[in-house]
Amino acid sequence: DVRPGETVAIVGPTGAGKTTIVNLLMRFYDIDGGAIRLDGTDTRELPRDAVRRTFGMVLQDSWLFAGTIRDNIAYGKEGASLDEIVAAATAAHVDPFVRTLPEGYDTLLEEEASNISAGQRQLITIARAFLADPSILILDEATSNVDTRTEVLIQQAMARLRHGRTSFVIAHRLSTIRNADEIVVMDAGRIVEQGDHADLLRKQGFYYALYQSQFAESVGTDVTGRATAPVLQPAG
Repeated sequence: DVRPGETVAIVGPTGAGKTTIVNLLMRFYDIDGGAIRLDGTDTRELPRDAVRRTFGMVLQDSWLFAGTIRDNIAYGKEGASLDEIVAAATAAHVDPFVRTLPEGYDTLLEEEASNISAGQRQLITIARAFLADPSILILDEATSNVDTRTEVLIQQAMARLRHGRTSFVIAHRLSTIRNADEIVVMDAGRIVEQGDHADLLRKQGFYYALYQSQFAESVGTDVTGRATAPVLQPAG
């Protein structure tokens, strides 16, 4: 069970099934067994569009259409006023860079929004989610090909967006989800572990191994912070 306002992180290696969880939550297809319930109601008993209106999505592959920045943000809420659009853009750190553009919010985005950066595209998607004001969020981490400053802005905007909302975070870097209320660890399409960060480290299971391989070895420490000796492989 996920309680209102909790953050649930979904972690695992590539191909583990993280995207499948998202597809099931959004009812892009239905589960074969068990049930997903929203406030006690099986999502299969609800219209698909009603389920999808409950969720706001911010994914790495930000979907924007050829149109103005204003229209792309407004896609989150039918009939949104300019004041509402600007407020959402401000919350998502979009407003400052939009105001540097000659046409501002009326700037036309090219096909696949190729005339703005990957980080700016994701910030616009976050602004759209602010405007939609969903009760549940599905968040993907910042794209890896953004500059450090933009990545910080994305993380700040996502943290603000998550506040007071139930969130499912697809995590690629374990450093970003240490404070999650629950971490769901997946491998080969199955949930192999669940718990918070400290509990999962204590188990020294699959999550522990992921943590070690992703972090500790890269900086020469183990998960307790002790220095470790590098392993030298013989040449040839």
